[in-house]
Amino acid sequence: MKGAGKGGPSRPSRALLPAGLAMAVLAACGTQGALSQEVVDRARASGAAPDLIYAVDLDGYQIMEQSAGGVNEEGFGVLYAPVKGTGQPVELRVDRGAFDDDVCASTPVSGGDGRAAVRCERDGDGWYRTDGVRQDYTVVRGDHYVRLAAAVGQVGRQALREAATGARPAVGDGTPAPPPTAVTRGDLPTTGDGAPYDPVGPGG
Repeated sequence: MKGAGKGGPSRPSRALLPAGLAMAVLAACGTQGALSQEVVDRARASGAAPDLIYAVDLDGYQIMEQSAGGVNEEGFGVLYAPVKGTGQPVELRVDRGAFDDDVCASTPVSGGDGRAAVRCERDGDGWYRTDGVRQDYTVVRGDHYVRLAAAVGQVGRQALREAATGARPAVGDGTPAPPPTAVTRGDLPTTGDGAPYDPVGPGG
C-alpha cells in the first residue's frame, strides 16, 4: 500500500502468507497480542521501519508469527488467526503515506478482488470500508496509517474499529534502540595488551 495517497496502486506484500498457507501453520501461532522480540527483529531485517511495526489486541485471535514481515518499501504486515474455529486470518498492515476521504473511496478493500464497489464511511477517528465480502478499518498515525482487514461477518465492525484504533507500536516509541555504550574502567593501562593492572604489595 505504499504511496496510497491519491489512489496510488498497491505493490505486492513481501511477507504476508496466502490465506490457505496461513491456515496450515496455525499450530505455530504466537501470543495473542504482543510481538516477540524475535518477530520484531525479523520484521526489521526484512525491511520494516521500526516506527511502522505495530500490534493489535483482537479478542479470539492470536498472532501468526511466521507471517510477520516487511511490506512494500518499509511497511509492516502480520496476520492474526482465530484461536478457535476455521475462520480466515485478520490482516494488519501499516505503511507510510497519506489517507483521506478520496483515497478511502478509490482504493480497493484489503484482500478484495478490486472490482467490487467500495462503500466508504468516516467513522470516529478513522474510516470503515467494505465491498460486501471484505471489510477494513483504517486510522492515520502521523505520516503513516494502520489498517485492519477481515472477512465480513467474521469480525464485528465495532470490534474491528476498536482493535485498529487501539493499535500500538511494538518497538518502544517507534525508534531504534541506541547501541550499547562502552563501560570505562579505571584499572586498564593505556599501553600493553590491556590486561588489568593490579600491583603486588610488599610481601607478595
